[in-house]
Order: sequence, then structure tokens, then C-alpha cells
Amino acid sequence: MSNKTSSGGLKTGAIGLYAVLFMAIANAAPITAMSFNVPIAIGYGNGIGASAGYLFATIVLTIFTIGFVAMARYITTAGTFYGFISHGLGQVTGMAMGLLATVAYVIFEGAIIGGFSYFASDTINSLFGISINWLIIAILGMLLIWVLTYFDIRLTAVVLSVTLVCEVLILGALGLSVLFKGGGPDGLMFNEIVPILPGFANLEAGAFGTGVAQGTAAVGLFFAFWSWVGYETTAVYGEESRDPKTIIPKATLIAVVGLGLFYTFLSWMVVAGTGAKAAVEVSAGAAPVDLWLNLVKSNLGSGTVPVYRLLLVVGSFACAMAFHNAASRYLYALGRELPSGKIRNSIGTTHPDHQSPVAASTVVTALNVLMVVSFAFFTNVYIEGVATPALIPYVNIYGVPSLVGTAMILIVQTVCSFAVVSYFWIKKVHTGNVVTTLIAPLLGAAGMLYALYLLVTNLTFAAGLASGSLTVKLLPWYVIVTFLLGIGYALWLKSKHPSVFAEVGRTVFKESHER
Repeated sequence: MSNKTSSGGLKTGAIGLYAVLFMAIANAAPITAMSFNVPIAIGYGNGIGASAGYLFATIVLTIFTIGFVAMARYITTAGTFYGFISHGLGQVTGMAMGLLATVAYVIFEGAIIGGFSYFASDTINSLFGISINWLIIAILGMLLIWVLTYFDIRLTAVVLSVTLVCEVLILGALGLSVLFKGGGPDGLMFNEIVPILPGFANLEAGAFGTGVAQGTAAVGLFFAFWSWVGYETTAVYGEESRDPKTIIPKATLIAVVGLGLFYTFLSWMVVAGTGAKAAVEVSAGAAPVDLWLNLVKSNLGSGTVPVYRLLLVVGSFACAMAFHNAASRYLYALGRELPSGKIRNSIGTTHPDHQSPVAASTVVTALNVLMVVSFAFFTNVYIEGVATPALIPYVNIYGVPSLVGTAMILIVQTVCSFAVVSYFWIKKVHTGNVVTTLIAPLLGAAGMLYALYLLVTNLTFAAGLASGSLTVKLLPWYVIVTFLLGIGYALWLKSKHPSVFAEVGRTVFKESHER
């Protein structure tokens, strides 16, 4: 397959299986997910049963993915959920879900930039004694992402691949060191951690003599699901991969199963290596990331701690860049089907040489700069104030928007599961296997709905210090308004521009008609 595509399109045949896989896993950001989410699950959720929660999430998401990749074998488009749902449930629902997914990925980039800028500022100050305002780092980070994604997709793939390999190496070395040592003060604790049932048990008040408050198992399970957000972006790169019908299903299944086993193993090892009491105490304390840093120091040596800190910074940057890629390609997919020629010929086209969605990328960058700057200057108006301004990027920018984005993605994944069933069993466009295209999608939808239920019923805790703020109270409305805007726009297209409406979600690789 040629490396060139038609004018205005993405570069076809540019990346292979490993590049797609690395970019999708970079979206999930293993070092970021483990360092930020596992301590919350242990200290406030299911305690030492956190790894059981990850094992449960692995099973649910693998089942969902079976149906997802069944659709990917027939439909290849940069606007993955947008295209899948449009084919399965119609253009109106497809447009609404496409807009939800686009907004979610834009939000995720801004949220991760918040976490990145906080830890980058803290790490620079800790290692070099230099104080740099987090907002400066955030803006420079977003501009650097824009520059890197301006060029050939292969440049981004190289950057993300190198980062991911380093993350996996240090996390893997840490986990194996604990395993070979036989665990910490309580041993490997296999029977208390790995079976799935402990994942549904609340952390008891005063567990292991710690004096911590009671946790809620639902919180631990939700943060386990949250750790996977981004793995499904494998399909976003279908139009740019060498053999999408083969590469995308393989990459997606490898990503979900690989991440699941890795996450389950690491969340088990961090508890086993630390010991039950200390793991709960540190996770519920003022510096939860120390759960990992302390274990790195004791098992890999104090000289490895700065390396881990730097990889946490670089890994969060890579994660933001991966979400930027996903958001840009979703916006590009929506843009190339707009009725306005001027907008379609800008957002819906690519760079003539690099064939990257540069206009869509620029819009995403501008939106994220606006989001981060708004949070920086108006956080005390719309979000609960924090003890120190330095905490704004972590507590408010990373924490709160992620809830909105996660809710949106869970809804889109649920609807996508129903779209798979409709595509194969109601519309009967292709003959589907009863297990992969009916049972698996329905079970996956049930799992997604359960994860969404965990978010809604535990929103107050998940939002932390910002739980009483106007922004958090309005969270359901962000989702509802975005959904209604998508519905309204699709109905307007159907009424005023029927020919454009007929093509909504139908622009797919090699074809531009309904399959």
C-alpha cells in the first residue's frame, strides 16, 4: 500500500502494528495510571483488594473489546466510535456520540496536561532547585505537542514508543523485584489479593490498625476502569495503518489484555511489597504517590527514584500527546463531513506534505490552552479553592475534567456495544458470530453501564476537594448538553442538507458508502 493517500486525507500505510499498539497504550499511560489511580483505590476504595478490581475490569473490558474489534474488521475510520455508531444505529446517534467522544478526548488532553505540569514543576524544583510556574510548563507542553503532531504521524509514534518502553521497563523491574523477593512484611498475599471477590469488598475503617476511614469498593472499581481510558484509540489510527483490518483488531486485543495483566500484577505487587498496613496508610495519606516512590527506593535503589519521577512527567506528557492525536482525528473526521466548504476544507483536510490533520490539531490546541488558562485564573469562582495555587493543576485541572471525560467515554462505549448488535443482527449488514457480535457486546454494555453507575453514585468522593463546586454539580449537564448539541446538529443537517446528512459517519477507508 502506498504511503500517500488522496489529497486532504491522512497518510495511509504509515504505521504498523507496534506503532499503533504503542500509541494506544501511551494513551492509557501505565505509569500515570498506576501512580495516580492505584493509591486512591487502595486508600479509599477496596483496600488491598485493588488488584482484584483491576482483574475484574480486565475481564469486562476484554469482553467489550471482542465486539468492538468485530466491527473494526469491517469499518475503518479515523472517527472510530462516530463511524461505528453511525453504521449501527444511524447518523443522528452517531453524530451525538461522535461529538461526545471528540469533546472527551479534548478534555482528557487538558486534564493530563494539568497533572503533567504539576509534577513537572515539582520534579524540577525537587531535582534542580529551580522554581517554574506550572502554567508556563503547561502552555509550553501544549505547544510542543502541537509541533510534534504537526509532522508525520511516524514522529509521534517514535516519541510515544520510546517513552512507553521506558515506563514498562521500570514498572516491570519494580514488580519483578517484589515477586522475586517474595513480597514484603506480609509475603505475597496471593489469596487476599488476586481472587476477584476482594475487589468488591469495602476497605474497613481502621483496617490493619491504621485508623483510616471506611472506603467504598465502588471507588476502587471505578478507578480501575478509569485506568484503561485511551486503549480503544487503536482504531483511530486505522486509516494510517498498513493493514487496518488485521492490525487494528490485533492491537486492540493486545492492548486491553496486556494492560489488564500488567495493571493487575503491578497493583498486586505494590501492596505485597509494601505490606497491607503501610500500603493503606500511605495511600490514604497526604502523599499517595509515595506508595510507588518508597517501593522504588527500597527495591531498585535511591538512584532510581529521580528516574521514576522523570518518567512520570514524561509519561504524562506522552499521554497528553496521545489524547491530542485522538481528539484531532475525531475532529478531522467530523470536519470532513460538514456542509460548509470553507470549514470542511480546513478542519476536514490534512497537511499537503505531512498528511497530518493540522487544522484540527490547531483547534484542539487552542481549546486546551483556553481550558487550562481558564482554570488557572477562574478556578476559585467555579471550583473549590485549594490550599495553595500550586495544587490547581493537579486537584482541579487533572481531577475534575477527567470525571467529565470518563463519563462521556463510558456512555459512548455503551452505545457502541449496542451499535455492534444492531449492525450484525438487526441491519444484518454482515453475518456475525453469536458470541463475538451479540453476547460479548451486550455483556460489555452491561459492564460499561456498571462503571458509569460507579461514577455517578460516587461523584462526591471522586471529585474530592471540588465536590461542592458549581463545576462538579453541573457535571451531568456537560454530558447532556453535548449530547443534545450533537442530536440537534444532526437533525438540522437532515432537514437542511440531506445529502451531507446521508454521508455522516460514512466516510471510511477505501469506501464512502454505507456498508
